[in-house]
Amino acid sequence: MIQLSPSAVREVTRMKSKHQNPNLFLRLGVERGGCSGLYYTLELDDNLKPDDHVFNCSGLKVAIAAKCLNYIANLTLDYSEDLMGGSFRFHNPQATTKCSCGHSFSMPMDSFSEKIDKDTAKSV
Repeated sequence: MIQLSPSAVREVTRMKSKHQNPNLFLRLGVERGGCSGLYYTLELDDNLKPDDHVFNCSGLKVAIAAKCLNYIANLTLDYSEDLMGGSFRFHNPQATTKCSCGHSFSMPMDSFSEKIDKDTAKSV
């Protein structure tokens, strides 16, 4: 489903180590907005929701809300540092366009709508 590079795993582990809560996990999501219409969200959370899908990625617990799964399918999360600092990089093979910021993207609406229709039909 999704992959985390070794550097992303190290950075998430480092972020988790700054908190006292051992139940924290990585939550990935997608929201409407940004330069290209959609943008990624990434946060540490300790509250699983009923519609969350949970994955184990290189020993890290990752949760994705059901409504975001089609947007994030086959995503690779990376982390890199340069002279400006460090940041996560999202590599999504489904994105048709992406902003130079690396956090905003768009997808073909027809293929995404079709995926939603199929998923809805399966869940009824």
